[in-house]
Amino acid sequence: MKHLVTGAAGFIGYHVARALMERGDEVVGIDNLNAYYDVALKRARLAELQRFASGNGAAFTFVEEDIAEQSKVDALLTEHRPQRVIHLAAQPGVRFSLENPLAYERSNVTGFTTILEACRHFDVEHLTYASTSSVYGANSSMPFKESDVADHPVQFYAATKRANELMAHSYSHLFGLPTTGLRFFTVYGPWGRPDMAIYAFTKAILAGEPIEVFNHGNHARDFTYVDDIVDGVLKASDQVAAPDPTWDSATPDPSASEAPYRIFNIGNGRSVELMDFIRAIEAATGKDAIINYRDKQPGDVSATWADTSRLAAATGYAPRTSVEAGVARFVAWFRDYHGV
Repeated sequence: MKHLVTGAAGFIGYHVARALMERGDEVVGIDNLNAYYDVALKRARLAELQRFASGNGAAFTFVEEDIAEQSKVDALLTEHRPQRVIHLAAQPGVRFSLENPLAYERSNVTGFTTILEACRHFDVEHLTYASTSSVYGANSSMPFKESDVADHPVQFYAATKRANELMAHSYSHLFGLPTTGLRFFTVYGPWGRPDMAIYAFTKAILAGEPIEVFNHGNHARDFTYVDDIVDGVLKASDQVAAPDPTWDSATPDPSASEAPYRIFNIGNGRSVELMDFIRAIEAATGKDAIINYRDKQPGDVSATWADTSRLAAATGYAPRTSVEAGVARFVAWFRDYHGV
């Protein structure tokens, strides 16, 4: 099987590309290596992928291009003809979307349109793409279920990802393109992004510097270890989306369709208090955190919690990594990568 993985130099893209190669699949990666965070980290991930491919006889091709450039994407698919696309490229981050919304429009809306068009015209068997738990927005009913209405995003990043889900449905309906959207819940682990809480907290705690904890610590998140996310991504990609014969237009389920379209939550299936997560970092580093408590920031939601029963029923998805184990693995990677 040949896969195109967009955002292959990114956090989740790196792990997905490696897992595909580990099971013997061919991977073509694309990434524009933008400077949203340290490009050296992205290049280090790519070097690891190249090293793994060379050492294990795996097939990995990387192309540095912007997914918003239609001619470049078309040329890539013309040359490589992937059977499946796993679309992980995006402009991430809640905070940055308050400062630079046009970056999100270009990458998350224009870029996604380019990917949809390429999948349509090059007969891709299945498009699996990253959405986010942030689409639930102002919804406070817990746990979050795919059948919940997700039409009240509280930041622009979430609005662009919700738009992706609606755009995917239109292509599934009009052109029969099988699409699966995965709503990721707070992914963490080795090779993570520097703007993520666990990265910033670990860096500061090891350096003996204070950490900024917003909403006075009254946050809870469904923290999901990256290996569990990757397992779910591959399981979802392997099972091509099909029309739901039970879908009823009179009482429409927003996560399914009479078209080959579906949406799944992908998380750990439990909500963890932020302060408990910080305690896990303290335990893994062997150091106490110096905490500066701050007010809640614009665009923040107080809690997330994924109901993953639909993904489990459809694919056998079953996350196995505890927060304590996952945090310890991240801290070990962080110490090794940064030499601290």
